[in-house]
Amino acid sequence: MLKCVIRLRLSMEYISFEFMQQVAAVSELAGKAILEVYNSGESFEVTTKQDDSPVTKADHLAHEIICRELRAFSDYPILSEEGDAIDFEERRQWRNYWLVDPLDGTREFIDRNGDFTVNIALVTDHVARLGVIFAPDKNQLYVGSPQIGAFKRVMAELWEPIQAQKIVLREARDLPVRLLGSRRYGLDQLREAMLHIEDRFGAKELLSVGSALKFCLVADGQADCYARFGPTCEWDTAAGQAILESAGGQVLDKNGQPFRYNQKESLINGDFWALGDPDERWLQIIKQIHQ
Repeated sequence: MLKCVIRLRLSMEYISFEFMQQVAAVSELAGKAILEVYNSGESFEVTTKQDDSPVTKADHLAHEIICRELRAFSDYPILSEEGDAIDFEERRQWRNYWLVDPLDGTREFIDRNGDFTVNIALVTDHVARLGVIFAPDKNQLYVGSPQIGAFKRVMAELWEPIQAQKIVLREARDLPVRLLGSRRYGLDQLREAMLHIEDRFGAKELLSVGSALKFCLVADGQADCYARFGPTCEWDTAAGQAILESAGGQVLDKNGQPFRYNQKESLINGDFWALGDPDERWLQIIKQIHQ
């Protein structure tokens, strides 16, 4: 019966908070398996994929759990980083599908710094319309759907609504603009972005955080922007985009246009800006850097 109810709700373009919690529970099951490997005390067996990215036993375990659990209540196809490659001619026919990164931040997992996540997104008509991000080592869970809003659950059972920070509020409190960036990619562009931010906003601060947690920090008002210069894949960004946009922010490409999914054969993203507040000054910075 539950399966029928969920399908009916989704066909009506409606996502309930209960359904979002159900997807969140899937991420927690995957996170539990990841932590069992992480805390086992054993050294990780790491293999390298064709794109030179690392993969571990935890990646595969999380993938298997997520696919099994999602299929228990949804017949939508699943596109996962650790799943089989699916030809574009097939997936371009999908209206609804799950977009999954079972372990985002595998390098952070290997380095044991805690900045790794489970990412699950529901994409409809090329738009990320539900996102779940779970950070197992931190026991932090973020969810979002534009129809409902964005929420976090940190260490407790209660859900707290989250909202991205407006730039004018940060300026009124005389706080620096906080930019998040990758520890490994686009360092020269990040430095250039910091100069533009200083010119437009004044005081600024750069923080390095791993995985999709950067989207969550912007959505929660703890940072103003996550600028990414360098390769990511669609499963790296969809859940974070859904959460951030549900909190009032936006994810824009280098042309200032919203990110969309499953529109081309390649799953590799271009540069993007995840903004808590799409203030006109940000759009000017994007244009200057990418012109």
